[in-house]
Amino acid sequence: MCCKSLYVCPVCAKPLEINGRNYRCENNHSFDAAKSGYINLLTSDRMNTKSPGDNKQMVNARSGFLDSGYYSHLRDCISSAVNEVAEDNNVLLDAGCGEGYYTSGIYENAQKNGISIKAAGIDISKFAADKAAKRNKQIEFAVGSVFHIPFADNSCDILINVFAPFCYDEYVRILKKGGYMIMAIPGKKHLWELKKAVYEKPYENNPKDEKIDGFEFVKRLTANRIITLNSCGDIMNLFAMTPYFYNTSPEDRDKLSILDKLETQTEFEVLIYRKEGE
Repeated sequence: MCCKSLYVCPVCAKPLEINGRNYRCENNHSFDAAKSGYINLLTSDRMNTKSPGDNKQMVNARSGFLDSGYYSHLRDCISSAVNEVAEDNNVLLDAGCGEGYYTSGIYENAQKNGISIKAAGIDISKFAADKAAKRNKQIEFAVGSVFHIPFADNSCDILINVFAPFCYDEYVRILKKGGYMIMAIPGKKHLWELKKAVYEKPYENNPKDEKIDGFEFVKRLTANRIITLNSCGDIMNLFAMTPYFYNTSPEDRDKLSILDKLETQTEFEVLIYRKEGE
């Protein structure tokens, strides 16, 4: 029995119908889901490399860190934000979903609170999409780019962005008027002690300007917690998840490799926006 996918065809933008593991549009463009359940909607002309996005090792390291619960307070905060604005049958997209830790937590929390949403998540890494699909079978996960989201115009009620690239044009295109965009960003003192262990002169994160053209700012939530990392592996996995990792010299990275325990504050901001118009 066929059912309608939340996604559209990445070739012609026509709706996709699901029949078993096959996704097909009216123009007979066809895509087969992987064994884990995700669908690859990233066309070859939009791939910069043979295997874009995070590799398997990076995805597994991040999954291990997140599944240890270090960032559960951020997951719960985003879930609370979604529950404030969501209604039954809303369509939610996690744009840049990674391994699905937040997507799954949001979906499950909404269900527990009696809110029935339709959820999807895209990530440019096939390894991340595979991990996400194994995490939750009720969510449609796909390989795709946030710069070419395979969603129809005005088809999304709630869009989530957790540390993912920000693509204004696509977000405005797919969000319904009156739809919500929820963003998670690091606070000023996020990972301050981690930075102090690496840099001689650590710097605070710059606060984000609340104004975004075409959106009404609704609310700012915070999620703060002191976390204790009890192994060098967890410390290095956390550092590898940050943008600092790629701009840090090997010598400074080595300062962390000798640590087997680190206590650091985590500080997140969750921003809720509403697309203008009714």
